Amino acid sequence: MGKTKALDHVIDSLDIETFLICRDQDEGERLGLQLVRDLGFKDADVVFAEYSDGGVRIRIRANIFRPGDPYAWCSAKQSEAAS
Repeated sequence: MGKTKALDHVIDSLDIETFLICRDQDEGERLGLQLVRDLGFKDADVVFAEYSDGGVRIRIRANIFRPGDPYAWCSAKQSEAAS
């Protein structure tokens, strides 16, 4: 039996929240989206961003599956049922 990846069990998205040092909110949002890309996610949205004290408190949603995408967990169940 193969090793299961936790991300294969996520139905939609993963939220990442952090404080980034930056000049303004626009730079913080750009850095937040770059962070998500650097972590290997291809699709992300800024959910919340608030600049204060030399940086931005930001929450980014890394979208693993969008509505209508083929879900990995669904494909795995179908494969198990066929076995």
